[in-house]
Amino acid sequence: MEENKQLFAAAERVSVSLTRAIHLVPMDEVDGFAIRPGFYETNGATAIPGGVNFTVHSRGATSITLLLFHRTEDVPYARIPFPPHYRIGNVYSMIVFRLNIEEFEYAYQVDGPYEPERGLIFDRGRYLLDPYAKAVTGQSRWGASSPRGQRYKARVVRDDFDWGNMPQPLIPMEDLIIYELHVRGFTKHQSSGVAHPGTFAGLMEKLPYLLELGVNAVELMPIFEFDELQDYREMNGEKLYNYWGYNTVSFFAPNTSYTASTEYNREGNELKNLIRVFKEHGLEVYLDVVFNHTAEGNEDGPFFSFKGFDNNIYYLLTPEGKYYNFSGCGNTLNCNHPIVHQMIMDCLRYWVTTYRVDGFRFDLASILGRNEDGTPMNEPPLLQAMAFDPILGDVKLIAEAWDAGGLYQVGTFPAWNRWAEWNGRYRDDMRRYLKGDAGTAQAAAQRMAGSRDIYEAAGRKNASVNFITCHDGFTLWDLFSYSVKHNEKNGWNNTDGSDDNNSWNCGAEGETGDEGINALRHRMVRNAFALLMCSRGIPMFLAGDEFCNTQFGNNNAYCQDNLTSWLDWSQLERNQNIFRFFQRMIRLRKENKILRANLSGGTCGFPDVSFHGVTPWHDGPFQDHERYVGVLFAGKEEGGRAQMVYVASNAYWDPLDVRLPALPTFMHWQREADTSQDLPADPCPWGESFRIGPRSVMVFTVQEH
Repeated sequence: MEENKQLFAAAERVSVSLTRAIHLVPMDEVDGFAIRPGFYETNGATAIPGGVNFTVHSRGATSITLLLFHRTEDVPYARIPFPPHYRIGNVYSMIVFRLNIEEFEYAYQVDGPYEPERGLIFDRGRYLLDPYAKAVTGQSRWGASSPRGQRYKARVVRDDFDWGNMPQPLIPMEDLIIYELHVRGFTKHQSSGVAHPGTFAGLMEKLPYLLELGVNAVELMPIFEFDELQDYREMNGEKLYNYWGYNTVSFFAPNTSYTASTEYNREGNELKNLIRVFKEHGLEVYLDVVFNHTAEGNEDGPFFSFKGFDNNIYYLLTPEGKYYNFSGCGNTLNCNHPIVHQMIMDCLRYWVTTYRVDGFRFDLASILGRNEDGTPMNEPPLLQAMAFDPILGDVKLIAEAWDAGGLYQVGTFPAWNRWAEWNGRYRDDMRRYLKGDAGTAQAAAQRMAGSRDIYEAAGRKNASVNFITCHDGFTLWDLFSYSVKHNEKNGWNNTDGSDDNNSWNCGAEGETGDEGINALRHRMVRNAFALLMCSRGIPMFLAGDEFCNTQFGNNNAYCQDNLTSWLDWSQLERNQNIFRFFQRMIRLRKENKILRANLSGGTCGFPDVSFHGVTPWHDGPFQDHERYVGVLFAGKEEGGRAQMVYVASNAYWDPLDVRLPALPTFMHWQREADTSQDLPADPCPWGESFRIGPRSVMVFTVQEH
């Protein structure tokens, strides 16, 4: 702490010197404000000694005016045009002196040509949000933001958060266990028992729970400032918001409606504190980021920022000046234009240096590799820049390797051995295998072995993020409770959401009092998680799956800010056995490195990975009629100790008699898990033959006598 005080004192001395130097330069005066040219390479609004530096750029603008507002007022109390000689190139920069950052908010007005056919739609009558705004006003109370973004304004943020000697977990990719959650929905339900429901503070109250569960990375669904009122509707008395948040308003600003209290001019401190505490306890924090489109939508959408600065630069446009829609959300960000490229890189560096974020999951990441005409690029400069950027050197980069325009790049995403991918083929193949589809055993074996058929030829390691469920689709409980989606509450006559779910209701659609069906559903949940934890690659699962949370069959709950999406924590007590099973499988994965990585290429005559049927050593690919898969992982730990894990999965509806591979005389098999049991099985010695129950998974390790 004393060292930090010395650093702050040194910084203050530098600030005083800088103030004197600035004031030695001749200043202009506009409407009573002393101004002078600013710092052209510092985008956004930045507090400096004695004033604020405002820097903004536009290629097509003819003039830009800074607007200053008193807090909560929509009429500016000052309009300060950037003098023409304050412009260098396309950059406008100005220091305004004697401004107290706690007493004003700001926006811009930008004038320029109006030629829609060329994508130029400048409108000097609109208030525009700074693309580099660090905090957005009017958003601090959920559901109460300005209608369709017409009056977004920004605040200047004072970044004085003390990170102290916070450690960086730097967890190796293969050791990750990722837990995807929605900040608001995680604790908003009254059953969460937190003091600050639906907030970053509420999430931090659940830290002991996350540590008890055993995950070591949390992936937060969008927390950039977004417009929850986009497409706001009411349906049968229910308010429908843009709850998920995949409609970015500002890439540099945290969502202030996720804070427990208003943080005037220190926006982000509650989130920073969350990240600091999580990392002190060994948890990494990843952000789900949306650089594929913005909340401005298409020609009919709102107009509050990027459209007004350089519409034809920030968005992919057709030759007629219309918006390409590879995102499915109205517009597509022009990611590989140098200006947008620079903004995205600045943004990522900002979140890593100012918020100490450990990783990013990129929504519809294939868009980030499209050229300005929409065609896919072989070596997209933006993706390459992310892969090699020094600031991002330790950051996890995870791509959702497809987009809404039909580009699907699982296994072929431009990677430079740096990017991991959400493995959509893992999800689809494992779902089909789990419910017993014919002809799926070979694919399931490959997915469990790390999808080597997809990634090995390119020499990519730790590229596969394995998942069976995520925010987009059924929860794990619903995957085995509904054969079709039930999205009627969304208001689109059940036409939204995927129809290709590979789900199975186990004999009854939705909730049932049939004890046999419910027991089967619990077993299927255990099966899915056991295979996920026993697959090579990086496992990820959806918050609430560990206690059978349901969305009542809704597989596209993007607008459901209610009991449909909020985690019902009372299910944790009702499904404590499932929670304990998840704990057990997470611990098993952590205890057996052979499940996570190749150790020396095998041991005791066993290869690194081998496939088996009901008898050992399966010859050739699995046949269409086969529904039993045995996967054996083998290798040596440091020090020479053999480590082996055999995963037995039976997708048949009948039990099977199975024989394990023969071991050297000084070893024996030990059962570690059996999903046919309601309670997690205690480890116990096992012979070379066993009977596996119908639709069940068993896991064995090797122990020395």
